[in-house]
Amino acid sequence: MVQPKPSKTARKREHLALQELGERLIGLSADELSHLPIDDGLRDAVLTASAIKAHGALRRQKQLIGKLMRQVDATPIRQALDARNAGERLAKRIFAEAERWRDRIVRDGRTAIDAFVEATGADDDALIGMLAELRSAVNERTAKSVRRRIFQNIHDALLACARDDRIPQ
Repeated sequence: MVQPKPSKTARKREHLALQELGERLIGLSADELSHLPIDDGLRDAVLTASAIKAHGALRRQKQLIGKLMRQVDATPIRQALDARNAGERLAKRIFAEAERWRDRIVRDGRTAIDAFVEATGADDDALIGMLAELRSAVNERTAKSVRRRIFQNIHDALLACARDDRIPQ
């Protein structure tokens, strides 16, 4: 059986979606683009668009990128961008979680460290030492430095958990 031809509206919607996908490429660096499965013509068009400042010229370049996107298989590009965005979302979640743990450890002390160690399997000796150092800090500058080191220790432990798949993606 012959498939019916898509309507003009459906084709336009598809073309606009491909153009939007191509526009997502404009914000990437040349190095990031080199890791994506795109051909040289599309890569050159995207790099050119990232250098254009004039609004009208940029609009026309985006239309050209949309036209070039219609000639390639967009699925691998979409998957690569989605995977990249998932990694960025995970990094942001880990950062936010590290901030929450740091604040909790500074506020609650040893009980929070025990909970963190139980959740992550991290070493508690360093955190206990830094907490004692924070409690005996003589000025705000020293305290801020110690809080930063506590955060870094927690962040490193959470990254290790993410690599071991103990933090859901």
